[in-house]
Amino acid sequence: MADFIRHELGKVSREQITDKSLNSLVSYVDKTAEEQLVTGLRQLLPGSVFLTEENTVGKEQGEFQWVVDPLDGTTNFLHQLPCFAVSVALRRGEQTILGIVNEVNRRECFYAWKGGGAFLNDQEIHVSQTEKLHDSLVATGFPYRDFERLTSYFAAFEYFMKNTQGLRRFGAAAVDLAWVACGRFDAFFEYGLSPWDLAAGALIVQEAGGNVSDFRRGSNYLFGEELVAANPAVYGEVMAAVEAAFSPQDKA
Repeated sequence: MADFIRHELGKVSREQITDKSLNSLVSYVDKTAEEQLVTGLRQLLPGSVFLTEENTVGKEQGEFQWVVDPLDGTTNFLHQLPCFAVSVALRRGEQTILGIVNEVNRRECFYAWKGGGAFLNDQEIHVSQTEKLHDSLVATGFPYRDFERLTSYFAAFEYFMKNTQGLRRFGAAAVDLAWVACGRFDAFFEYGLSPWDLAAGALIVQEAGGNVSDFRRGSNYLFGEELVAANPAVYGEVMAAVEAAFSPQDKA
C-alpha cells in the first residue's frame, strides 16, 4: 500500500481532486488505496466490517471492525509535503485491539496490539520521559473545517506557545500520535478529528506508556472529535491548560 501511494506522489492533477467538504480533499489515490486495503483486510479476517474515511464500503455492524484511513495527510500528499501515512485499527466491540500507522516517506511502520506493547519497525518504543511542560515539544493540528471552537483553540495555542519548547503542526494526526508514542513529541492535542484519524495512533500511544483522553479527561475521544495524548509526567499540565481553554460550553 505504501508503495502504491509513494508511486503516485506528484502524479495527481487538479482535475483529479475532489472537495468532499471545506478543506477536505480526496483523489483517486485515497479511494484506490482504501479499496485495496478493504479487499486485503477482508481476506485476512473474513466476516469483519469496516469504518472507512472514503466510504468505499458500506457501514455494517459486526464483532470485528476495521477503522481505515487510507491516506492520512491527503493535503500534504497532494502538495508533495513529506508527512502522510496509512492508518488502520481493528476494534472488537468497543475496544481497539490493534493499531498500525505506516508513515510512507520515512518508511516507518508503527504498530501495537492490546497488551502487547508498541513498536517501530520491530523495535519497541516508549513515550518520552520529559517531566515538565516547559521542557516539552507539543504537536497540534490546526482547525480546518470546524471553526466554532477557534477562540478556545487559540487560548490553548497561546498557553503552549509561552510555556513549552515549541509547537509543531505536520498535518497528519496519525503521525503526530505515532511520534508521541516514540518520544519525538511529548504531547499532542487537536479537535475536529474523525475516528479513522486517531483509532490506531491512540492505541499505539497507550501501549507505549502514554495517556490518551478527550478534553475532559474522559474516554470519549474516538467519536468525540477531540483528543489529548501525552507522556504521563506532563499529561496533568497539558490537560490543565486544555481544560482552562476549552470551557464546557464551547462544544454545546
